[in-house]
Amino acid sequence: MAKAQSGKTTKPTATTGEVRTVPSHAQVDIAVDSLGVRIIHPYSDGEIVRSFDSGHTTRVREGLPVPLGATWDGLGVNFALFSANATKVELCLFNEAGEQYDVIELPEYTDEVWHGYLPDARPGLLYAYRVHGPYAPHDGHRFNPAKLLLDPYAKQIVGELKWDDALFAYDLQSAKKDLHIDNRDSAEFLPKCRVIDPAFSWARSRKRHIPWEKTLIYETHVRGYTMRHPAVPEHLRGTFSGMSTPHIVEYIRSLGVTSVELMPVHAFTDDRHLQDKGLHNFWGYNTLSFFAPHPQYMATHTVNEFKQMIATLHAANIEVILDVVYNHTAEGNELGPTLSFKGIDNASYYRLMPHNKRYYINDTGTGNTLNLSHPRVLQMVTDSLRYWATEMQVDGFRFDLATILGRESYGFDEGCGFLDTCRQDPILSQCKLIAEPWDCGPGGYQVGGFPPGWMEWNDRFRDTVRKFWRGDEGQLAQFATRLSGSADLFNHRGRKPYASVNFITAHDGFTLNDWVSYASKHNEANGENGKDGSDNNISANYGVEGQTDDPAINALRLRQMRNMLATLLFSQGTPMLLAGDEFARSQNGNNNAYCQDTEIAWVNWNIEEKGQSLLLFTYRLIALRKRFPILHRGRFLTGAVHEKLGVKDVSWFQPQGEEMTDAAWKDPHAKCIAMLLDGRAQPTGLLRQGSLSTVLLLFNASHEDVVFTLPSVAHGEGWRHILDTFQPDDVNEHNFEFGREYICTSRTVVLFELVSTAKH
Repeated sequence: MAKAQSGKTTKPTATTGEVRTVPSHAQVDIAVDSLGVRIIHPYSDGEIVRSFDSGHTTRVREGLPVPLGATWDGLGVNFALFSANATKVELCLFNEAGEQYDVIELPEYTDEVWHGYLPDARPGLLYAYRVHGPYAPHDGHRFNPAKLLLDPYAKQIVGELKWDDALFAYDLQSAKKDLHIDNRDSAEFLPKCRVIDPAFSWARSRKRHIPWEKTLIYETHVRGYTMRHPAVPEHLRGTFSGMSTPHIVEYIRSLGVTSVELMPVHAFTDDRHLQDKGLHNFWGYNTLSFFAPHPQYMATHTVNEFKQMIATLHAANIEVILDVVYNHTAEGNELGPTLSFKGIDNASYYRLMPHNKRYYINDTGTGNTLNLSHPRVLQMVTDSLRYWATEMQVDGFRFDLATILGRESYGFDEGCGFLDTCRQDPILSQCKLIAEPWDCGPGGYQVGGFPPGWMEWNDRFRDTVRKFWRGDEGQLAQFATRLSGSADLFNHRGRKPYASVNFITAHDGFTLNDWVSYASKHNEANGENGKDGSDNNISANYGVEGQTDDPAINALRLRQMRNMLATLLFSQGTPMLLAGDEFARSQNGNNNAYCQDTEIAWVNWNIEEKGQSLLLFTYRLIALRKRFPILHRGRFLTGAVHEKLGVKDVSWFQPQGEEMTDAAWKDPHAKCIAMLLDGRAQPTGLLRQGSLSTVLLLFNASHEDVVFTLPSVAHGEGWRHILDTFQPDDVNEHNFEFGREYICTSRTVVLFELVSTAKH
């Protein structure tokens, strides 16, 4: 019997042709005989634990039920899989060619977890599961051991899903549909899980912890943002490495945003109906694995590539927020494929109709809904979040269709298990948590309904601001409320103005340029005859649908884009900017580019003259937001005079210089207003006067020029003109006396700073 030292490699007999590396942490014995090459582990009491000849299998140990997933401990790998209703679980091992060479039954079942330990396994091992149990759809069970299944806790997925009828647990040709089991093996068509080594040197990289009141979010897409960038090497485009190239990082940093929100990076799959049309799931809201980065985003095919991107962005003082999809999976409804959860324990992982568990509750509109009322499913989601927050060092999460996560069997409950878990968890409670506060189910619209510690996408801000600048009547009071941080929605239980994540555009809908260029959506390229995507765009084309050479129309469109950006960045709350809006990116009127992995959805970095102009203006707006902290206060505005300080935090004026009256607020034709933010207002809970700059904002959404009388302020001696969206190139600051008339051009925002007597 030969001895092999730690880290040595041995060659087995020619009958196997394989080369194996001995685990690097201990001395082992190598046996070579008629059985082939065998490893005897020092902790195996002298028993053979591995034979590499294809006719012999691994000696598996009992292992532990925790942690779930495949965990390498330096000597071997522990495998643990939750399934409350399975009767047997088989671990299947594969070579790099995707060929199965071993099947190992997990020997132990503890607390509804099947587990086993392979002493000789190590990082790089490819695996998946076959799970045995009843195939009884009416009872919610869809076990079928012919179908290979991905580990829900897999840290890396290798390969792509290849659509084939064998991926379905039922016979697609049967008249009984999903009631008739299919016995074809699906292994050839399913990607595999890889055991990883989690080691990574973070060096001095650390999370940013940028305060919410200073946060400015930039929503973008790893692939779409880098595919057409000339400074990104071609082989890195569309990947995490591409996202962390110096030109990309420096551009984001110089723009002045604090936080990048990446659209889904969890491993996802293309929908079969899209592939049949030659299209792809571009956005990624079709999760296959909640722990693994998307394989096609890894140029190096290693998980550490994602970590390196995080470290690079952190080094530039940029936070990373992930858009995550824990409301549903890629397996669809009862007619969908069996890829993972459905075959592991369908009755536990999904919300099923209570009186006929063959069917799924579909509050997501995607076919299925994850059952976060089940403790093991809740554990999986929170384990996933903690993994990304700790092991991957991300700073926060935006939750797609977050109302789903707050649902119990009776409906949405802000005191549900998931929301309570996040609130008390020592790791998750310190992350930025953002809810998309709606879903498709009953009572699904919950803007303002999430508990303290959560921020929320505020679509009322988007809709009101769009209506106001389009010139719709009766919007003035609502517009003022949205400018002020939407206190009607968020001012309760100690929540702050930054709980409102304000946006004018997002990935879903028109880009800013398309909002001023198209009256209707143009989604023909999606292959759904224009039926997909929202019809409620609250947009206008100003005379021509799409591109035009008319200089007057183009000038107005560009000014309206400046107005929208100024409103976003001068409003109380947390602004979110859609990547590319800062330079007038277009999707040619497509407001639902979820399936466009094409130049329609890829950011075009060949920026035209109007885009360059808008980009410079956006730089200026972001700089002004930082220059004037009064624009992002940590307290809600009240409009009332503070009894002890004698200061009113916000005052609203009519163009004539008089304060707004009830009649003026109710005037449906009123489309212009002045907003005065007093820098002396109490900044925190301590009773003291503030020392911030006082600013005056003029908003004119009417089709006519309006003359504003500049109001007087007791602690000042005049106004300094800072910005006018009608004159974006005028960077000179001019002083105006109190009572002076200022002509506010049609469809314009103007910013003044008070010339204070205290500064002399």
